[in-house]
Amino acid sequence: MPRPVTRRSIPAMRRALLRWYERDGRVLPWRVRPEDRASGATPDPYAVWLSEIMLQQTTVPHAIPYYRRFLERWPTVADLAAADRDEVLAAWAGLWYYARARNLIACAESVAEAGGGFPYDEKALLDLPGVGDYTAAAIRALAFDLPANVVDGNVERVIARLHAVETTLPKAKTELKALAAELADAKRPGDYAQALMDLGAMVCTPRNPVCGECPWSKWCMARDAGSPTDYPHRAPKKARPVRRTHAYLVVQDDAVWLRRRPDKGLLGGMLEVPSSPWREGRLRDGDRIDPTPFTGEWTPVGEVRHVFTHFTLHVYILRAPAPSTWEPESGRFHASDTFADLALPSLMRKILKTGGETP
Repeated sequence: MPRPVTRRSIPAMRRALLRWYERDGRVLPWRVRPEDRASGATPDPYAVWLSEIMLQQTTVPHAIPYYRRFLERWPTVADLAAADRDEVLAAWAGLWYYARARNLIACAESVAEAGGGFPYDEKALLDLPGVGDYTAAAIRALAFDLPANVVDGNVERVIARLHAVETTLPKAKTELKALAAELADAKRPGDYAQALMDLGAMVCTPRNPVCGECPWSKWCMARDAGSPTDYPHRAPKKARPVRRTHAYLVVQDDAVWLRRRPDKGLLGGMLEVPSSPWREGRLRDGDRIDPTPFTGEWTPVGEVRHVFTHFTLHVYILRAPAPSTWEPESGRFHASDTFADLALPSLMRKILKTGGETP
């Protein structure tokens, strides 16, 4: 029988987790580990913030190359605040969720205007663009070693299994956060927060938890029940709707017509291959849901399927040469050899490649 988590057991649980972290925790480029702290090293709040924004919707292995390139190009928050917006968006391409990139720029500008130092007060952090409860807590703990309850998806999974929480996510989030707060270590908040996140990422994994290596195994109710992967409980996923559109690949010599999307909304502020509105409903290759940009010989050249968080987009690509007298109302023609330097999201790069224009 596992020992239930009690007020008396919590100090032993903290010690066990921190011992495991000191021995087996991940080495990450933005992280200051316990042995580094002992020699006087301190975290860079800018680096911690940058990593947390990048990691909100992607994995550590995917984020690290982007993180390194950003720090190499913009080593301080002041450098990022002064950067060309299109260059930042182009560097972000591939990390998806481009609202985060716009908030990244706005946050850097806000911090730079205030003197260049990240605040450690929770309210001041929450006032920054793109910083919510989780990110504020992570910056407080990881960058400033201040008490904070840092709860990401990995932590939710660990806590749900530890207590065998029956409430279904996302409804369980408040309950899980309260249970995590009872365990949070005020003496070593930075190390504890990183240790708990590492435990979820390395040991208490979604599909194949390594319970024999877990420092909390003797307190884990889900392990005792023999079904750790049953937790956390999740509501059934709804079917992802499908939207469809035509993309208009207009070519002129060795250049392609691109325009900028509105700042608000999906892929906001990024360059795009112009398209008709994205609508639900069936659409055949020969259908037209909106007039083409001009009357001409439009040739179907392929289809792209792209998955967003809440829907799947089918793009039917139509290609045509630009008439000699035609000029676009917005955007301009970009030479294909400049695509690599442009703020093009992965969807648009797929469209260009499928349409015969390799970005």
